[in-house]
Amino acid sequence: MVLRAAGARRIATATAFGGGLTLLGASTVGLLYLQARQAVKAVGFTRWQAPRVNGIYGQGEGEPIRFAMMGDSTAVGFAVAESGQTPGSMLASGIAAVADRPVRLRRVARTGATSAHLSRQLDRLRSNPPDLAVIFIGANDVIRRQRPVDAVGHLREVVRELVGAGTAVVVGTCPDLGTVQPIGQPLRSIVRRASRQLAAAQTIAVVEEGGRTVSLSDLLASDFLARPEEFFGPDRFHPSAKGYAYAAAAVLPSACAALDLLPEPAEQPAAASDRQPLPVHRAAVEAAEAGGSEVSRTRVDGRERGPRGRWAALVRRPRSTAPKDRVEAPQAADEGVGGDSAAATAGSGQQAPGYTAPEVSESSATG
Repeated sequence: MVLRAAGARRIATATAFGGGLTLLGASTVGLLYLQARQAVKAVGFTRWQAPRVNGIYGQGEGEPIRFAMMGDSTAVGFAVAESGQTPGSMLASGIAAVADRPVRLRRVARTGATSAHLSRQLDRLRSNPPDLAVIFIGANDVIRRQRPVDAVGHLREVVRELVGAGTAVVVGTCPDLGTVQPIGQPLRSIVRRASRQLAAAQTIAVVEEGGRTVSLSDLLASDFLARPEEFFGPDRFHPSAKGYAYAAAAVLPSACAALDLLPEPAEQPAAASDRQPLPVHRAAVEAAEAGGSEVSRTRVDGRERGPRGRWAALVRRPRSTAPKDRVEAPQAADEGVGGDSAAATAGSGQQAPGYTAPEVSESSATG
């Protein structure tokens, strides 16, 4: 479903800036709730113990780059068999290879997390802020019917604090839940639209606060729909190891750019023809429709803002292919680092988090 530019701008802007606009009407919310209860019966139950991932990746000289993986089950890598198949491990290994420098990964992501839980994850990073934080969030906000203005507000506050502490922030925006097969029509179209509207609103908020986003919207939509047995995990809701690899490959260039390991697009003149910058709300809408697109701050003729708001650079990258080789497990795991110790005892018996709404506590999540 294609977002109309004017409508998407109104929705995204109101959602991001507290206009009180909700994405779904009352009757639609009721339908979403009822069909979601039916869909949960079709989603497989997966017993899983999260592999240990925290530790040092790569080699080279210098102090390790401090990297935090935040967010929900997508950030955790729910249901993969080995640590090297998780998005955090793949990103840490990729960053280390580009930087020729070790990377210390700390995963604080939690299965089942919504945007409201990000502040808890941030609590565990305040004493030693990372150099880079990658956040995958949004799916549970849509499925659990969180108010978009609240979800985006929580994300905005966390990004603001991280950036203020000197952390580079990359957010993988809400994925396209319309690819999940147990969600039938007409709910599938409704959820797809809600996913992309939330992704656009997330982009506005993150870029305004100094972070950058990568659209995960339809990154794998055609593959998920055409080859679900290959790209979905055993619960038919979360990605498989191959699906996570594609997501990590899409985010890696942005993570490296955020750490100044790759050159940024040059500042654009007002009359640029090839890659003309856009007002952030337009860039957000276009990115929500094109998986893999990055949105970040830019300047035009030395100015951060134009007549229609902040300038943003929209970078449309070619569709990434997943790494062929599995990355290595960390050379050494950090003892006592949150995220893995809890998983050892609470990582089994996790159900797909999208359809139930238990409170996620520090001791009961699998991330």
